[in-house]
Amino acid sequence: MSLLEVDSLTVHYLTAKGKVHALEEVSFDLKKGEALGLVGESGCGKTTVAMAIMKLLAPNARVLSGKILLRGEDLLRKGEEEMRKVRWKEVSMVFQSAMNALNPVHRVGDQIVEAILAHDGSFSEEEAQKRVSELFALVGLDPNRMRDYPHQYSGGMRQRAIIAMALACEPSLVIADEPTTALDVVVQDQILGEMKRLQMDLHLSLLYISHDISIIARACDRMGVMYAGQLVELGPTQKVLEAPLHPYTRGLLNSYPSLRGPKKRLRPIPGEPPNLWEPPEGCRFHPRCPRASEICRSSCPPVVSLENGHFARCHRPRS
Repeated sequence: MSLLEVDSLTVHYLTAKGKVHALEEVSFDLKKGEALGLVGESGCGKTTVAMAIMKLLAPNARVLSGKILLRGEDLLRKGEEEMRKVRWKEVSMVFQSAMNALNPVHRVGDQIVEAILAHDGSFSEEEAQKRVSELFALVGLDPNRMRDYPHQYSGGMRQRAIIAMALACEPSLVIADEPTTALDVVVQDQILGEMKRLQMDLHLSLLYISHDISIIARACDRMGVMYAGQLVELGPTQKVLEAPLHPYTRGLLNSYPSLRGPKKRLRPIPGEPPNLWEPPEGCRFHPRCPRASEICRSSCPPVVSLENGHFARCHRPRS
């Protein structure tokens, strides 16, 4: 049984210009101890998936259909008080931009202590302080820095502190939304290595969200590719990278340089992502697809599987 199952999730945002079709029929699962990555261009719906799982969507968001099952229980049916018991205790999140996620006028250690006391009533303040010290050591931070303020940390240290906060209540699932944004490549490598080690040591399930396909390739067992609010491909990471089924996935790979493979001329995907106030009929990728046919323009493609565990939403996969 999967730890997390997202089934046919559809989310729209209500705006003055009309409805934004942010997510349409998104489905995937995540097993215990597995790392799954969602990759795609900005605005494709990746963060909306994360916020829907946490039930932290903006007030103008409307979940029109679908289920989000955590150990078989639908999170969408839970009220705010019930979700407070789930957040951080069962599911936690590493938000984008660690500096903005930390309060600049409070010491870093005190902020993590506050999170522990708010979400786990079994801890005393002294025990919470000890837990934070252990967490700092776990993520590679000196426990003596607990009394420092966020501005006294480097970018990599702040990111490690946010990871420590996400692990504070020993959740089963951690969602990492662009966990290495604005970090240099050396620190990125350190953070990803640290998260991989924590995943293995603690048997965590991880949901990575990134626009950087190289991060997903390194960190994840399986990967999903999102485009214009839809999950267009899902499968084992190596299979998706070596034999992509969807033309958008192939376009992403052709526009990204390889450090190990032969040198090749990069080929950007033509055009721009569609306006999600008025998404195109049929396949949402067809205006940019070099192999689009009449059926692509008129009919929404089904999700098909050509190999075990490898799926694509396409009329002509691998064509």
